[in-house]
Amino acid sequence: MGALRLILGDQLSPAISSLADTDRDVDVILLAEVMDECTYVKHHKKKIVFVLSAMRHFAQELEAEGYHVDYVKLTDDGNTGTLKGEVERALKRHKANRLIITRPGEYRLAEDMESWSADLGVELTPCDDDRFLCALDDFNRWADGRKELRMEYFYREMRRKTSFLMDEDGKPESGQWNFDKDNRKPIKGDLDFPGPSQFTPDDITKDVIKLVDTEFADHFGSTDDFTLAVTRSQAEHAFRRFVSHALPRFGDYQDAMTDRDPHLFHSVISTYLNAGLLDAQALGAAAENAYEEGEAPLNAVEGFIRQIIGWREFVRGVYWREMPDYKTRNTLEANTKLPDFYWTGDTKMGCMAQAIGQTRDHAYAHHIQRLMVTGNFALIAGLDPDAVNDWYMRVYSDAYEWVELPNTHGMAIWADGGVVGSKPYAASGKYIDRMSDHCADCTYNVKEQVGDDACPFNALYWDFLARHEQRFKNNGRMSLVMKSLERMDTDKLNATRKRAKDIQANLDAL
Repeated sequence: MGALRLILGDQLSPAISSLADTDRDVDVILLAEVMDECTYVKHHKKKIVFVLSAMRHFAQELEAEGYHVDYVKLTDDGNTGTLKGEVERALKRHKANRLIITRPGEYRLAEDMESWSADLGVELTPCDDDRFLCALDDFNRWADGRKELRMEYFYREMRRKTSFLMDEDGKPESGQWNFDKDNRKPIKGDLDFPGPSQFTPDDITKDVIKLVDTEFADHFGSTDDFTLAVTRSQAEHAFRRFVSHALPRFGDYQDAMTDRDPHLFHSVISTYLNAGLLDAQALGAAAENAYEEGEAPLNAVEGFIRQIIGWREFVRGVYWREMPDYKTRNTLEANTKLPDFYWTGDTKMGCMAQAIGQTRDHAYAHHIQRLMVTGNFALIAGLDPDAVNDWYMRVYSDAYEWVELPNTHGMAIWADGGVVGSKPYAASGKYIDRMSDHCADCTYNVKEQVGDDACPFNALYWDFLARHEQRFKNNGRMSLVMKSLERMDTDKLNATRKRAKDIQANLDAL
């Protein structure tokens, strides 16, 4: 009698811990498409297509390697619609009395699985997810006793641990840990954007697209022009293309935004990495090799590696350390309803229309668009954190709660009170104008603070600072801007705050 080994839709790695020591003669691998996982939030249609197609292709990969795979499709007769129900059915089908899992990435699933052993009468063996480079116990050891958790210091530890971009003396390459200040060039001139790899859907993916169009017609986005990788080999090809064609300029322009192109020089591989089609250690090694071979500059490679071994690992550690109450925090007492244009993209604000429009079309926006456009607006307009987090979870193909929640709840809207970021990333239209071309043809005037034609970001920004002056006036990283607020003419500040109040009362008219 063998074991049943469950693989989740974001665990599509042949080296996943739950497959270790598999007895291919008797053990059974279960992959199940269930309605609960497709609808616990109403995911973007392209995300559902990606996950289901990648699961089906991974099942084929396992079968080709000699594993016994039990695959349950969404519309199969008897599908219970839940992972627990499908595990129960599979245990009975295969007369298995042992269930082996890799611990899930999301708290809600981990909490649900706590009852499985008793409810299903099965021995459950949970394995740590060793695809990450920092075990959760190691993160907690690093975090224990610290007054503040700051990614930069964690990142330096990860550099030492992995030896990425470290010299023989244990010092950072070129003597500098972080090149973020060199990575803030706006798009100027006639740059040629290489774009990510695109893949033509095969028969498996075409079948999934039909399924999604039928079963999830009311979900955000569209399945049109689906070109994502759905296999490991395709994902690896997409990453190699990034290294060859985009990484050399990624560093300079990673914070830039433009109406001309949604992807610029970004890797666009987080969807694949978060689902298990790519390996973080291998990505870091390939990027480092590009630097060593003179194919990409240090600021670009360091910036990419920082995202992979620094930020990604850091937010996962924060998530598991702070949950479950983390997601209920609302430090700034924000409660404004999410405006409809977050779903439609129908707004006169050029930057928001661009970011939301490409999110709708591609299930993708890069980190500055998420942080400094849609996230920044949510922060300074005081939008309800639950609604904001729900939106981010629904609209991006790389969104899983362990990575989305700290990035959104913490970094973007500061609802966690500073666990992730030492200051809120609030900004006026001036920042967006400096880093993009969105303002050139916008209906609103980015140079104006008051008046019907003034950029809404401007009044909302200063009103945000005024609303929370007592909280932030002693924040060292905000001292300059808070002093500017203090020096602002009283009449001008009152007019600005009135403009902000009018905006907040009529958000859907923007």
